[in-house]
Amino acid sequence: MAASAAPSTPSASAGPRIRVLVADDSVVVRGLVSRWLEEAGCEVVGTASNGRIALDALDRVQPDIVLLDIEMPELDGTQALPRMLAKRPGLQVVMMSTLTQRNAEISLRCLALGAIDYLPKPEGNRGVTTQASFREDLVQKIRMLGADLRNRPRARPAAFPERPGPVGLPERPAAVPAPAPRPATIAAPVSVRPRPLRTSPPRCLLIGSSTGGPRAVGEVLEGIGAATLRRVPVLIVQHMPPVFTAVFAEHLGARIGLPAAEAKHGEPVRPGVVYVAPGGRHMGLTGTAAEAVIQLNDGPPVNFCRPAVDVMFRDAAEVYGAATLSVILTGMGSDGTKGAKALVDAGGVMLAQDEATSTVWGMPGSLVKAGYAHEILPLPAIGPALRTAIGGH
Repeated sequence: MAASAAPSTPSASAGPRIRVLVADDSVVVRGLVSRWLEEAGCEVVGTASNGRIALDALDRVQPDIVLLDIEMPELDGTQALPRMLAKRPGLQVVMMSTLTQRNAEISLRCLALGAIDYLPKPEGNRGVTTQASFREDLVQKIRMLGADLRNRPRARPAAFPERPGPVGLPERPAAVPAPAPRPATIAAPVSVRPRPLRTSPPRCLLIGSSTGGPRAVGEVLEGIGAATLRRVPVLIVQHMPPVFTAVFAEHLGARIGLPAAEAKHGEPVRPGVVYVAPGGRHMGLTGTAAEAVIQLNDGPPVNFCRPAVDVMFRDAAEVYGAATLSVILTGMGSDGTKGAKALVDAGGVMLAQDEATSTVWGMPGSLVKAGYAHEILPLPAIGPALRTAIGGH
């Protein structure tokens, strides 16, 4: 059975349409997802009922993005993913799965294998049909990945560069010229007023990330090292749904050998512990730098996100002031930029991941364009830089 080709419709948007291949064993899901994407201006170049059909179709339909269901007959998503990436290096694959503990584990494993993102899918055909948020999340994710693809005339490196030595942090945000291959995509940064050089080590480490974040966060923490991380609490906002964040925290703890879990409301913040914002809830802070306490809330989404990096950053600016050390890693959108202003104004230090090593340079790019980044570094350099700033060797 060959992958079925979807009819094309003219696009009102400028430039070529994003080509999407949809692989799901449910004919209802394939039909709905294809229709929604076509109505959103994408080009669904084919559909497939299992991973083998999708794999065989790659060379013929040449998709930019593959939506790949985890659970399919004959060849499931976990088996098809590495074969797809071997066949088409640089292909952007978004995994789809229902919100279960098992599927969260599998999705995170797929991200480690090279999938670019994941999309939680409602239970059953009825859930897919009636849950409006699934359609909204699907369309937004594909559109943003597509926009990033259009803005990348060069191929993303297959591997990150070798890990450099520790990088010192400057006294003020750096003005970064636009990279030569993309002079039109990075605006001149807004200057931020100089601030005194901090003479004491930070009291907390804050990390914000989204698309591509699970892999990046793990590499950063590993680059800092457990011995140095024991000196500060680590608070992480990774844009993820419920269930996924708990599994993500467990994976981090196992990787770095430190306590790591979803944050709990009213929990005291302690050095050497990793706190991950629970999916679907904002994570803020109250108290003082010496006695900070986690504050969770179910307030409205900020930047279309809950949890939101901006919420954590704003509260941290109030609680920790100049004793904050923060980094924005790969991710879609601009979450974290407004909160970064509060941290920068309070005297904290802010790093951003560079474009070349970001899966999507939305969040860090927004930070850089606003002029709030003290240093813009490739992913392998961020861990050593943070280790030096915290006071490690």
